Amino acid sequence: MSLFRRKKITSEGIAAGKGKTGLARTLGAFDLIALGIGAIIGTGIFVLTGVAAARYAGPGVTLSFVISGLAATFAALVYAEFASMVPSAGSAYTYAYASLGEIVAWLIGWNLILEYLVAAGAVAIGWGSYFTDLLRSIGITLPPALTRSLVEGGILNLPALLITVFITILAIRGTRESAWVNRIVVAMKIGVILLFLVLAFGKVNPANWHPFLPFGFAGAMRGAAIIFFAYIGFDAVATAAEEVRNPQRTLPRGIIGSLLISTILYILVALALTGVLPYPRLNTPSPVSTALLATGFRFASAVVAVGALAGLTSVLLVNTYAQSRIFYAMARDGLLPKTFAVLHPRYRTPYINNLIIGGIIAALSSLLPIRTIAELANIGTLSAFVVVSAGVLILRRTAPDLPRPFRTPLMPWTPLLAIAFSLYLILYLPRLTLIRFAVWVALGLVVYFAYSRRHSLLAEPLPAAKKPVPAGYLAFLGRFTKKKKRP
Repeated sequence: MSLFRRKKITSEGIAAGKGKTGLARTLGAFDLIALGIGAIIGTGIFVLTGVAAARYAGPGVTLSFVISGLAATFAALVYAEFASMVPSAGSAYTYAYASLGEIVAWLIGWNLILEYLVAAGAVAIGWGSYFTDLLRSIGITLPPALTRSLVEGGILNLPALLITVFITILAIRGTRESAWVNRIVVAMKIGVILLFLVLAFGKVNPANWHPFLPFGFAGAMRGAAIIFFAYIGFDAVATAAEEVRNPQRTLPRGIIGSLLISTILYILVALALTGVLPYPRLNTPSPVSTALLATGFRFASAVVAVGALAGLTSVLLVNTYAQSRIFYAMARDGLLPKTFAVLHPRYRTPYINNLIIGGIIAALSSLLPIRTIAELANIGTLSAFVVVSAGVLILRRTAPDLPRPFRTPLMPWTPLLAIAFSLYLILYLPRLTLIRFAVWVALGLVVYFAYSRRHSLLAEPLPAAKKPVPAGYLAFLGRFTKKKKRP
């Protein structure tokens, strides 16, 4: 039963969410919404829309965004209740620890590591592609060997490496500085998206929307499974719980508000892209600038590329931030080495794990193509949604009297729908992705039983073993302790 030992949630523990922790509380509601938009709007619009349209859904990628948005909305409502109850770093990992037990929490944390690391790698690749397009628009062409991964025949994705180094330094400098940069880039990319929509809808050819579902409804579902990667940003909002002022009220607003704004923009951009170009021509990591170049808006393409770079920068920043907080929470609980929980003496950020994360992201973006990375990120996210939704249902039965500043509406249907949508989308992921995921989970179980189970703070300390005392020593000692008989 030690596998299912749980963290206790008490009213005192919830109240402690308003108090002091090792991390500085510097974020407000606007910061959280910007953080969510910064993570959500970026990869889906600027990178994955074209791939999903060209390979899976055609113009029906718009329907794919609607389906993914519904699944994300149900999950977001569940996350909002948990975030208001357990305002602690770690997001789904912490929620699972409180409701389903340590082994489940470990697996979710392990899967979140997969989610954020590979997601950040995909974003770095997209950033490099837009940067290359921007240079090409002003007459500078980088050699393919410096813009492609090893798998794609290159040597090193240099732009992806450089942006990863910059983000790692910024993440170490502190949450307030990161939030300030995030506000600027979020404003830039929303402005660029609105510019693209104005220009693109003026060039839409309705014939490009026919047939709307060239790969059938199953194609739209496969597209939804792939682009669901774009919605993981609201999960990153939950990881900021210990750095938010008044988290019980602010976290639900940040999660739900950022998701609604992002979903609307996703649907509009998908319609515009597939209306401007035939969907087979969108098979590129930079579909927005490609569409504008093809329609003659060369200057606008350069502007969009700048905005896309800003947008992808914010996504990479938030993913790196969220991953470092997952590591921090797991290390603080003893499931990972304490090194991951060491805070910088000046910036109060987990700087050692940020350095490790930056190195892994740089390696992924240089070695793997974007399609493989996106598929791996999705299954990690969807599995986390299933567990968190189940956790809310369990806590409603096992701890009905706990304060819930935000309550998930339409219980139990909302979490049940979140589970159903997530499992359904998992079934539409490629078989090879499921195999890779199974290997990752098996590796996680090895790590748990080899290290984490014994080092967990919830593990009962083993009694000290008593060494047997040699018989000769007892006989020698008896000479001095034996009482003499009185005459």
